[in-house]
Amino acid sequence: MEKTKKGADGKLRCQWCAVSDDYIAYHDNEWGYPVSNDQRLFEKICLEGFQSGLSWRTILTKRENFRKAFKQFDFNKVAKFTDKDIEKLLQNEGIIRHRGKIEATINNAKQAKKMVEKEGSLAAFFWRYEPESITNKPQSISTSDESIAMSKELKKRGWKFVGPTTAYAFMQAMGLVNDHSEDCSFRAKAAKARNQFKKPV
Repeated sequence: MEKTKKGADGKLRCQWCAVSDDYIAYHDNEWGYPVSNDQRLFEKICLEGFQSGLSWRTILTKRENFRKAFKQFDFNKVAKFTDKDIEKLLQNEGIIRHRGKIEATINNAKQAKKMVEKEGSLAAFFWRYEPESITNKPQSISTSDESIAMSKELKKRGWKFVGPTTAYAFMQAMGLVNDHSEDCSFRAKAAKARNQFKKPV
């Protein structure tokens, strides 16, 4: 099975982009590039939780609605959401109206605040799980030792909807691993971004 597909612009992209044009800008400009901004990291781990059992396209097309509903994923604000806010979100047709996932996002915002107090930032915690070396081929696995360890620690700290597969998808998207296919036109760009990136401590 081919791992890449040539686009209308002649560039090779990871095969999953072929499913929908909605994926192209996300793949080219976001997926696999390192992120240290706590708000973006929190947004992504929450959206990966919402994706559980669904396609990323479903989440991506609703991402702006999610951002509006969850105060741009400012965890300090989301942590203050009440039962009234939950009921309002359950009526919001622009997002995934799943009570467990909505409640998990609010819970995780509270845990994120605690993590910042303890670790200094979410970034310092998450980047601790960057693999020291990559031995597998890109997009050949859905979990890793690091994602299993991250998931276990997050759950220990009270986070929800953060299983190993969710954690690995988060790591792929936020640049902790470069899972662009080996002949993807954007793999080198992601690698360059990582080389110029200062790892949070």
